[in-house]
Amino acid sequence: MARHFMLKLILSLGLIWFSVPALAQVPEYGFKVVNTFPHDPQAFTQGLVYEDGFLYEGTGRNGQSRLSKLRLEDGAVEMSVRLSDRYFGEGIEIVGDRIFQLTWQSNMVFVYNKSDFSAAGNHFNPGEGWGLAWDGQRLILSDGTSTLRLIDPETFAQIGRLQVTLNGQPLDRLNELEYIKGEVWANVWQTDYIVRIDPSTGVVNSVVNLQGLTAMTDRSGSDAVLNGIAYDEEGDRLFVTGKLWPALYEIELVAP
Repeated sequence: MARHFMLKLILSLGLIWFSVPALAQVPEYGFKVVNTFPHDPQAFTQGLVYEDGFLYEGTGRNGQSRLSKLRLEDGAVEMSVRLSDRYFGEGIEIVGDRIFQLTWQSNMVFVYNKSDFSAAGNHFNPGEGWGLAWDGQRLILSDGTSTLRLIDPETFAQIGRLQVTLNGQPLDRLNELEYIKGEVWANVWQTDYIVRIDPSTGVVNSVVNLQGLTAMTDRSGSDAVLNGIAYDEEGDRLFVTGKLWPALYEIELVAP
């Protein structure tokens, strides 16, 4: 049975509660930890992708933003490139042999060759960049609002928009994204929840409650929030982490 879903948004001005009425409940999944892997506690995680046995991570903050290729087992850095101090790195995604990396408010999208992180071009993004995902045809971009923008990977031109709703109301603060089994999964910034979105309608069809996970994590401050979803399609493994978290978790969902 679906359980009542509540998001607690922790803001600088205090506590704001976002509650879904009982008549419009959505399924709320729990989790269990399958494996724990090391994660750089200095990494301000903005984007996370798993491919061919490695993690690719984009990190943020001016002067600290990077794109890195990491070994899952021990977190060792296989390859890394640093952004100029003027750029605040955001979400990343792999499309074929290229990696896209957003910036927050600089309107720049950097493109790298996946093989060696050499520059493969850049694009202009007319708005903020937060999260990025790939559905096999289009890039899906979040900008902190309730609207996901659908992007042509060749030109980075917008080719569509998806309004995300929960109980018929727009759901904003959508952050890091991952495309998993035909759904868009999104971290909701400054909460312990991931929402699962139907990309044909924008409707949130279920949520994943990770409150227990954040509680067990040794976090270093208010900025150390849940952010980072990666999926191993071949192995059907789900990984999550957060900004400045010392661990990355492989989890399995527990049905409501």
